[in-house]
Order: sequence, then structure tokens, then C-alpha cells
Amino acid sequence: MKILNSKSKNFDKLLDNLLSQRKKKIQTDSVSVTNIIKEVKKNGDKALLKYEKRFNQNNIIIPSSKQIKKSINSLDKKVKKAIDTAYNRIYKFHSLQKFKNISYTDKLKNKLEYKYVPLESVAIYVPGSTASYPSSVLMNAIPAIVAGVKRIVMINPGYKGKQNPAVLYAAKKCNIKEIYSIGGPSAIAAVSYGTKKIKKVHKIVGPGNAYVAAAKKEVFGVVGIEGMTAGPSEVTVVCDKFSNAEWVASDLIGQAEHDILAQCILISKDKDLLDKVKIEITKQLKEIPRASVARRSLINNGILMHVSSDAKIISVINKIAPEHLELNIRNYKSLVPKIKNSGSICLGKYAVMAMTDYNVGSNHVLPTNGSAKYSSGISVNEFYKRISYINLSKKGIESLGPSVITLANYEGLVGHAQSVVKRIRRK
Repeated sequence: MKILNSKSKNFDKLLDNLLSQRKKKIQTDSVSVTNIIKEVKKNGDKALLKYEKRFNQNNIIIPSSKQIKKSINSLDKKVKKAIDTAYNRIYKFHSLQKFKNISYTDKLKNKLEYKYVPLESVAIYVPGSTASYPSSVLMNAIPAIVAGVKRIVMINPGYKGKQNPAVLYAAKKCNIKEIYSIGGPSAIAAVSYGTKKIKKVHKIVGPGNAYVAAAKKEVFGVVGIEGMTAGPSEVTVVCDKFSNAEWVASDLIGQAEHDILAQCILISKDKDLLDKVKIEITKQLKEIPRASVARRSLINNGILMHVSSDAKIISVINKIAPEHLELNIRNYKSLVPKIKNSGSICLGKYAVMAMTDYNVGSNHVLPTNGSAKYSSGISVNEFYKRISYINLSKKGIESLGPSVITLANYEGLVGHAQSVVKRIRRK
């Protein structure tokens, strides 16, 4: 892991360089992504199957109900129960996010309304192939269910014709009827433009690798996507002399094992703690199956920071704008009001990010790559449109109309002015 000290004269420049280097790594060859999308748009299922065979050794686009049932039946009951628990907690928390419609009538009897209307159809992208993320099914589908979306489609790459049984069980739990064994940019293109086998959707959400994130940006405008970058994972952990080095090291490794492009950053005023964590990381990496992925992530993108003051720690956090932030410190309450940029914030030594990935109830699809500076994680709001309704009374247009006519004429939009004039002209 890279080591930075805030007392160094070029600390800010070095941090900026490390963050920008990772951003460049995440930016994929957009030409290859664009070409895949164009081919699927032109050749539909034929092109989709071509890329499934190439990348996932898969020749099944739509798994049969028999195949899905057989796969689900093979799943351990403990895993099913864990998914059930997560579903209930996530549903409960997200059901509290519902919005109330607004209705307002002024003294002129003009009526204004603002209504939340659920989207008609969404596709949720669930990473797959050799990986399995049933939690991502729940995190994407449940807010859509709460919002009232009628058609929810799951795109999830299988491997050699098989999808993960836990992912399929989670989809069944969410009552998802349309399941497609596809992934990558070709899957994004298929649900954006439609094929003979797949009807297009209005919006695509869900985390994916750098190629999936690039494909979603490419099709934006044809369909909607989240107002954030849902790319490779990130965690920033702040610890102090009271923190448990063993725990902190495990938190960093837990994020690093996601992806070689994952970013793990540790910040502390206590240099001894940083040294202890570094030793613990080396020790604990020997104990996990995905050690090679985690090690590459930590070597290439990991940063250990010795920062001298709380003010500087806050400044660094807001610059990084991490997807996940853990404040594993005693005085976290004094920092929280000043932290403006983060997807989620875990408070205290027991609030570990790994818990939020599963069944705490909050959402784990969060802004990455600095997009927490301007966006938020997945919520019920992601699956609504907001529509304004306006009903003007005769008295209302006659009272407000002259002011509108003045402004419209000032802007040179005489047609606008005349459409009002004609309504208030008396015979």
C-alpha cells in the first residue's frame, strides 16, 4: 500500500495523483464497448449470444423455469434464511422512504400538484459469471418494488449455462418474472434497445465492472441510469489509537477482495496503529480464498495515510468522496457534521461496512469514483418520476397573466405572450 504523510509539502498533490491514476485505470476502452453495443443494436440476439459464448462460455439467454427451480432447490436452507432476513430488513427501511404527493391551491383557486409516478420498467444488473451476489438483487429490486414498478427485469451473467442459485432465489423472493442469463456491455445494450427475445426497459440500475459502467453511460439517453457511478468498490477507514488493528485490517481486506480495481484507504493520526494494521493485512491475506485479488487491489490502489489533525482528515475525506466510510474512532460525532461527501458512513467500531452490504437495511449500491460529491446511493426515489399538474382558474390567469405577458415579450417570445393574451382578452 502507498504511504502518505499529511506533513509532507506535496501531500495534497500526491493524493490527487493517486486518486486520478485509479480513475484512469477504471476508464475502459470506450471504442470496444461502443462496438459491442452497436452490434447488439443491429443484430440483436445473435450478437448477444456471440458475446455470451465468448465471455461467459454461455449459450443460454433465457433460463427455463425448470432450470431455475432445480437450481433454487439445491440451495442451502441457511442461505435461503439469510436472504429472507436481509429481504425483510431492506424492505422495512426502504418502505420508510416513500414520498408524499403535494397538492396546493392558492387564493386565486389555481391548483398545483406534484405527484410521484413509478417507472413502468427497469432492469437490474446483478454481477455474476464466476461471482455471486444475491445481496445485489435485493438492494436493486426492493426499492423498485416499494416504488411500485410493475416490470422488473434481472440481467445476470451465467457461467457455462448456469446461474448462481442464491441469486435466483433472491430474484424469486422479489417476484422477478423476467430473468436473463446475460452480462457485460452486450446485456446493457439488449435491455436498452430490445431484441426478439428481450423487451427493452426504461431504466437500468445496478453495480458492475468498469465495462458495464461504461456501457451504461453509453446508452444513457436511450434509457435512464442511476445518477451516479456504480463502479469498482471503495472504502475509507478512519481509526485512532483505540482502534483494533486486527478488525481494521479485516475491513480493508473485505473491500479489497471485491475487485483488483477496488480502493482501500486507511487514515489515522496514530502512526503506530497504521504500522500494526499493515502487519495484520499481510497476516490475514493468507487466510482468504480471494487473496490474489485483494493483494493486487491493495498494492495498486491501497493508501495508508498518517494525517495530523481532525480538520485535515475531514478535508481528505471530502476530497476522496468514498463509496463507504468507516469512522472507527471514539470522537466520530465531532467529525460527522463536517463530512459532506460519502455514499454511506459507518459510525463507531461495530458499524462495519460488511454489515451494510447485507442485512442492516441500508442500500449497498452507492456512488463510486468521486461521484458521492454530487449523487447518492440507490433509494426508492431512483424508481419514481415526478410530474407536475397545473389547473388554472379564470381569475388566476387574469391576475397572473399580465406579468407573464411582460416577461415573455421581454424574452422575445411573442408567441408565448399571445397564447396568454388570447385567454384573458375580454369580448
